[in-house]
Amino acid sequence: MAKSKQLKYIFVTGGVVSSLGKGLTAAALGALLELRGMKVRLQKFDPYLNVDPGTMSPYQHGEVYVLDDGAETDLDLGHYERFTSGSLSRFNNLTSGQIYESVIQKERRGDYLGSTVQVIPHVTDEIKKRIREAGEDIDVLITEIGGTVGDIEGLPFLEALRQFALEAGRSNVLFIHCTLIPYLNAAGELKTKPSQMSVARMREIGIQPDVLVCRTEKPINNEIRSKLSLYCNIPVRNVIEEMDVEFSIYELPLALAREDLDDIVAEALGLDAPEPAMTEWEDVVRRLKYPAHRVEIGVVGKYIELQDAYKSVYESLTHGGIANDCGINIVRLDSEAIEEDGPEKHLKGLDGVLVPGGFGDRGIEGKIMAAQWARENQVPYFGLCLGMQILVVEYARHVAGFEDANSTEFVPECKHPVIDIMEDQKELTEKGGTMRLGAYTCQIIPETHAAQAYFPGLSPADFAKGEPKTVEERHRHRYEFNNKYRDILTRSGLRIGGVNPKRDLVEIAEVVDHPWMVGVQFHPEFKSKPNKAHPLFADFVKAALVRKRG
Repeated sequence: MAKSKQLKYIFVTGGVVSSLGKGLTAAALGALLELRGMKVRLQKFDPYLNVDPGTMSPYQHGEVYVLDDGAETDLDLGHYERFTSGSLSRFNNLTSGQIYESVIQKERRGDYLGSTVQVIPHVTDEIKKRIREAGEDIDVLITEIGGTVGDIEGLPFLEALRQFALEAGRSNVLFIHCTLIPYLNAAGELKTKPSQMSVARMREIGIQPDVLVCRTEKPINNEIRSKLSLYCNIPVRNVIEEMDVEFSIYELPLALAREDLDDIVAEALGLDAPEPAMTEWEDVVRRLKYPAHRVEIGVVGKYIELQDAYKSVYESLTHGGIANDCGINIVRLDSEAIEEDGPEKHLKGLDGVLVPGGFGDRGIEGKIMAAQWARENQVPYFGLCLGMQILVVEYARHVAGFEDANSTEFVPECKHPVIDIMEDQKELTEKGGTMRLGAYTCQIIPETHAAQAYFPGLSPADFAKGEPKTVEERHRHRYEFNNKYRDILTRSGLRIGGVNPKRDLVEIAEVVDHPWMVGVQFHPEFKSKPNKAHPLFADFVKAALVRKRG
């Protein structure tokens, strides 16, 4: 593989407004550089004071994305892993809370030898240290800075980047600034002044952007590019148009390649990186735009109005569709509405039902009703984490005859706790970072839907040969399948598809007398990619397609 002689650094900042898509821009650039043979890693710096997003409401932050090492991180790390091949760790996400926590701990230990602890150099040194820690055995490190230039909480990060560029050598560092070019209907024109002011603020801090990525609803012409070049001190060629993609975020690498962003980056950093082969991404986009088939999947949750609350779930369904050359119409269903109206009104006509993870008792009965409807109507059902627990509760109530079955999360003193809090969680008082987090082994049981999905073509006899067939999946939960009910539920027709071999924890539960009804205690959505769909999502979409065809 072609390697550059010196590790190169790309810093992605944002101006004018938040939610510009800096994370997607960084991820798409990472994909393009990987296609050129570079080994790339991405990381996200967030200015908020939370130590991590694990205790933040989905209304505040959206999805919490979990890594193999158990780190609860920003959802942008999901984009990073989906667009590139690298597996990330806790070193790839940093918050102000983590920085100040580390600085204060060092001060308490006396590490600063009596010095007055200050933002410069102590806080900025911590930020630079994290950049260096994330940059081993790679060619290019891409670091996204959360927030918007001008936010007071982001100033230490930008100062750290200014210092780092000086120390690493300007030829080894590239600054990309994402900005908004708003279109005013009344004037009938695009406006560059907000971007000019944003870049001016960057230059006041001591950072001159090298590339300007312009989010816009309308194409930017040569006049606009020239104006931005003049006022922002950026070459015309380095003014990049980034219009909203038509179908999917996975069009973005192709769109940025048309703007020569990867060429500009490779030349500026002196990368030995040949032209990329775009065939794989072109095929992904083709399947998205012109699928041979189409199915309708209902996602039953309680944060349905929030696009980012189930971000990885929606993306993984799309990946499952790509694997089956099948378009996915996602129908977002409020579990409380199902609870109020009954399932038939909301679920009739769907080709599949998915219940994602979550916490708290709001809307739980609606999810149980959705699982019952899917089971009785032979509609493919996929339960993730809480969705698996819902499957078990529903089955225990309506098939095994435990009418009062529930989870102790919702009814602590329920008569039949088929889902119960994990033993090592009972005495914990702190919420942050204390769940069962990260990757754990799941041993797959033969002659199950899980076995068919993970190990297609293997016979039961093949499973008996050699070492047990296992997979690694990511977790984020406090409650588990209660093994006291395992025998009676399996005798009633519930099938165990996978277990954690160390503690005999049920990881996968399936309904035998059903075309495809599977619940998993883990979060497979955190390990799916557009060009490599997670096996369970691919198999779920396949089952929905079989139902669609009748």
